[in-house]
Amino acid sequence: MKSQTIAPKRWWFIMPIVFITYSLAYLDRANFSFASAAGINDDLGITKGMSSLLGALFFLGYFFFQIPGAVYAERRSVKKLIFWCLILWGGCASLTGVVSNIPMLAAIRFVLGVVEAAVMPAMLIYISNWFTKSERSRANTFLILGNPVTVLWMSVVSGYLINAFGWREMFIFEGIPAVIWAVAWWFLVQDKPAQAKWMSDEEKSALQAQLQKEQEGIKAVRNYGEAFRNRNVIILCMQYFAWSIGVYGFVLWLPSILRNGTQMGMVEAGWLSAVPYLVATIAMVVVSWASDKMQNRKRFVWPLLLIGALAFLGSYLVGSSHFWLSYALLVIAGGAMYAPYGPFFALITEMLPRNVAGGAMALINSMGALGSFIGSWIVGYLNGATGSPAASYIFMGAALLVSVWLTLIVKPAENKTAPIHGAKHA
Repeated sequence: MKSQTIAPKRWWFIMPIVFITYSLAYLDRANFSFASAAGINDDLGITKGMSSLLGALFFLGYFFFQIPGAVYAERRSVKKLIFWCLILWGGCASLTGVVSNIPMLAAIRFVLGVVEAAVMPAMLIYISNWFTKSERSRANTFLILGNPVTVLWMSVVSGYLINAFGWREMFIFEGIPAVIWAVAWWFLVQDKPAQAKWMSDEEKSALQAQLQKEQEGIKAVRNYGEAFRNRNVIILCMQYFAWSIGVYGFVLWLPSILRNGTQMGMVEAGWLSAVPYLVATIAMVVVSWASDKMQNRKRFVWPLLLIGALAFLGSYLVGSSHFWLSYALLVIAGGAMYAPYGPFFALITEMLPRNVAGGAMALINSMGALGSFIGSWIVGYLNGATGSPAASYIFMGAALLVSVWLTLIVKPAENKTAPIHGAKHA
């Protein structure tokens, strides 16, 4: 039985759950950008420099707890971990709407990062338990689509909520869905195919056999220490760090960039902020399909990041006096930065065996979180210090050029040697 024909119902059972879960995680981290554009700084007496740090604090908490979360998910249960994360991040997100001072806001932003840290690596581990190599780029993309699709509708909804009620009510309303979804998650999710009542025994056996066969072609790695010293893992950590500088500098400050020097209201800023994520959504689906079809991951990562870098540099050269041309280039940059996520995370699971792949993904994602912290902090600082987004365009474009070079020097084939038996779990 070919892997493509094994239990096609997996896509209908699992992907909606994966998509909704990551969507809610992304909603509660990205809506801070709208509060920043809508007056939270004036209400709480936050300076421009402090605003950029508060926006970035989320990623500091996110950085520190990636690997512990991935280890728990890999060795124990994705189901239990995500259940508690949903409740805690929904609560923290809503509490952001009742803060009265800067220390409270700083603490909640950091804690929100901590409780969301395990979500990405845990969900990637979950997908690797259910989908084969020929499916994984598309499956990863359905997960990460929760990012641009959420920002797309969140940009519009948040603009209207702030316009109708205020930034406090926006945080409160948008934190509630995660807590409600935790209940649905608990009853819908099983950790492994063997636990699924909706699959036949034949389907379970065929899927397990295919997943096991794929592991036999990957060089054995004894433990996390050996995996973390792997040349490709080190390069991908640096690559994802640089890539994330561009992505999160863009995500967290786009509404403020659009309102800079214009008389645009929050509703208009919301609609315009949504367009790059619509482009990103379409690009991610097309790129992941092509990547699975051709089984070449790198070819679908670096060219798109290069397009994103050139679009940022083009926005700088165009200048703020040509708003619509600059905006069109930002739309291209946003779409190009998001498109390669599916192939990128598929690449990791194809280089390392299952016993260490989750930890390696967590390490790479934690470096991405550190890049997100640097990107969101420095872009916010540059925008405030210079009164223009021009310097931040150069900064984000340069970071993406570095990520292009690092992608090109990855050698994924080097790990695909004959199987070595006896590899043990860390």
